[in-house]
Amino acid sequence: MTFDSAHAFLRDHGAESIEHPGGTLYAHLCRVEQRLAALGTATYVRLAGLTHATYGTDGFDRALIDRADRASLRAVVGDEAENLVYLYGACDRDRTWPDLAASATVHDRFTGHATVLAADQIVPFVDLSIVNELDVIERNPAMLDKHGDYFHDLFTRWAPATSPAIAGDVRRTMAMTERR
Repeated sequence: MTFDSAHAFLRDHGAESIEHPGGTLYAHLCRVEQRLAALGTATYVRLAGLTHATYGTDGFDRALIDRADRASLRAVVGDEAENLVYLYGACDRDRTWPDLAASATVHDRFTGHATVLAADQIVPFVDLSIVNELDVIERNPAMLDKHGDYFHDLFTRWAPATSPAIAGDVRRTMAMTERR
């Protein structure tokens, strides 16, 4: 389980050729991991950030591998990171995000089931979700123009479940993007 292996996995599965705001999916995934690293998150959260779109997401429904093949990603990033990647990819955002910090419940868009996160799972999930959105917002300022109120409200609701470093990044990023 190394970052080199995770980068190779992404390249081998075509992430460099998939368009995404700010360039390619690969570039986005690398930026998310680098930002998580700069903000001091755990190694498994960084690995999850680097591979978070492996099964597609509710906001970017292009999978690199079928979710039935979870073992192949698990071999690259480990159990803890892969579990976070699955949870992130499976998250039904409309049903989950509004009450996430209060309920700690993630609704699985693949199975329809709901999972209540353990206390040690909520902050990494929220932090990854926020860092992903901040990267997209920075690369696509029109998104903030169109959905700025939504993200302000969402990030405020999530504040109790956000690590201090990520909360500070939210304040800086949102203030900088609003000045554009």
